[in-house]
Amino acid sequence: MSDEDWKGWYQDDRPSPAASGGPRFEPRSGSGSGSPGNGGASYEATHGMGAPGGGRGWPSQPPPVSDPREPGDPFRGGTPYRGGGRRWRFWGQPGRRGRRIALVAGLVVLLLIVVAAGSYFWADSKLDKSVTLPASTATSAGTNWLIVGSDSRKGLTRAQIDQLHVGFDFGTSSSDSLMLLHMGGPKPVLISIPRDSYVPIPGHGMNKINAALAFGGPTLLIQTVESVTGLRINHYMGIGFDGLVSVVNTVGGVRICLPQAIQDSYSGVNLSKGCHNLNGTQALAFVRDRHSFATSDLQRIQDQRAFLKALLSKATSPGVYLNPFTAYPFASTAASSIAVDKGTSLWDLIQAGLALRGAQTGTVPIANASYPTSAGDSVLWNKTEALQLFGALQDNKPVPSGLLSGTTVG
Repeated sequence: MSDEDWKGWYQDDRPSPAASGGPRFEPRSGSGSGSPGNGGASYEATHGMGAPGGGRGWPSQPPPVSDPREPGDPFRGGTPYRGGGRRWRFWGQPGRRGRRIALVAGLVVLLLIVVAAGSYFWADSKLDKSVTLPASTATSAGTNWLIVGSDSRKGLTRAQIDQLHVGFDFGTSSSDSLMLLHMGGPKPVLISIPRDSYVPIPGHGMNKINAALAFGGPTLLIQTVESVTGLRINHYMGIGFDGLVSVVNTVGGVRICLPQAIQDSYSGVNLSKGCHNLNGTQALAFVRDRHSFATSDLQRIQDQRAFLKALLSKATSPGVYLNPFTAYPFASTAASSIAVDKGTSLWDLIQAGLALRGAQTGTVPIANASYPTSAGDSVLWNKTEALQLFGALQDNKPVPSGLLSGTTVG
């Protein structure tokens, strides 16, 4: 095939001017001589597309255009490419992945709520709601708790009785510790009532107040406290020796700091001066000790208040309730060891525990700590000051200055 035939064959396959509407492609004659159809000017010369030096070649192409998606050159003022893929959502993740994370987080939160609610109702169901509050005409503002530590040996073996130094059970229980917690005023108030307080017991005449528990159980004790204080008792909480030991052990011990060493063969306490993390056995001995002090039971009730506050502060601390290995055993043991009235819920106990952490404390005003009576040496209240104290609590008013002396550990 000759050169002319080749050019004709190739150019015949190009689009015709009529079909494309573009410029006509015409063969050149020679090496740059014009053709008769255009006055001797070649196509390249006519359109300015010839190769350098007048040789044959493809027409000149327009300058290349940069792809707008290509990154710019920061050294020439270009704008860096930021991509055109999927949008990025919260937490810096693509939308789909972010939604998955949000879904997982929501499920975890829901699971925690379900577990917390289930734990609450489980613990509430284990409460020993065995105490019936008596019918009462007493009225007072706020909420009043009667907190009782009894000398009940229920649940203890003979070996445990000997180990704990609690003596024999004579078939009746009396109140070894008696406290009144008032909530609703400017500040919670925790008052100790000496167990030997000489007061009228409904249906039984004058006697030591701890005898009321032996005569008629919690119901009669509540009636007695209401009659001498004028306060309506809204809730009752009682615990025996075995319950106290178990609760202290499951919470991991209670920290108490002593200003002096104490040792007593009756209670079994034997502690050096300084701070101690008391286990259950040590705690029971500590709150029962009265022979180490010149003021006997009056110092013991201060120690009991200090211990109760320390126990509740420990129980409501994050180290306990955020640790499931401590929280669950404690909740189970405390719920089954504490006797409460039938209207008490776990939430009521939690509120009382929180109130005890910052309560104003003291002992009911006393006129004579060794008052001779037919029931033996008793504690006689200062009637005038006692009425002022309980009158302030009845109206949710601040306790008058000087009526409560606080708490000092012996």
